[in-house]
Amino acid sequence: MSRMRVVVVDYGMGNLRSVAKAAEHVAPEAQIVVSGDPAEVARADRVIVPGQGAMHDCMREFLARGLHDEVLRAAESKPFLGICVGMQMLFDHSEEGDTRGLGILSGKVVRFRDGMMGDDGVALKVPHMGWNNIQPAASHPLWDGIEQDERFYFVHSYYCVPDKVADTAAQTQYGAPFTCAVARDNIVAVQFHPEKSAKAGLQLLANFMNWRP
Repeated sequence: MSRMRVVVVDYGMGNLRSVAKAAEHVAPEAQIVVSGDPAEVARADRVIVPGQGAMHDCMREFLARGLHDEVLRAAESKPFLGICVGMQMLFDHSEEGDTRGLGILSGKVVRFRDGMMGDDGVALKVPHMGWNNIQPAASHPLWDGIEQDERFYFVHSYYCVPDKVADTAAQTQYGAPFTCAVARDNIVAVQFHPEKSAKAGLQLLANFMNWRP
């Protein structure tokens, strides 16, 4: 039996090596490939799209490297995980740089407003940076072995607002509740960084590797 081939998509933006190392740790039997070659994405059994930085820079590099169409095809049928900007890219549009996304999920990406206050009355900083509790919105294999209110690591100034409530797989609170994970069919995506989220993050990655949508 051939080894499961997992491609971490390299478009010059994102915490690629950390994601790949975490994937290798939870699935040592799999072949983990970091590549920006559309042909490698086509050959993959599973696809991970990480990302960090500005959305408009990420989308520009996606197009420049010829990855746009192949990633869209992967998202139609293969187990697909987006991380951070890799989640935001799934939506129609981002306020950041007035940027068009992939349009796989309907909705928008907006910036945290200035002047947000925490429950303790202290002003919240933008970007949202650090550990925060999440609340899974529905049963999904992504959350197997992960407790309600588990903590994950975030670094972002923008967040996703899905048009369809059913697409929200988890929320977290920062000034107000916002969607921090989405799921539909063969696609899952998270705003936080599982590769930086210790045991819970590794559990989530393991769940993705074992998921049979």
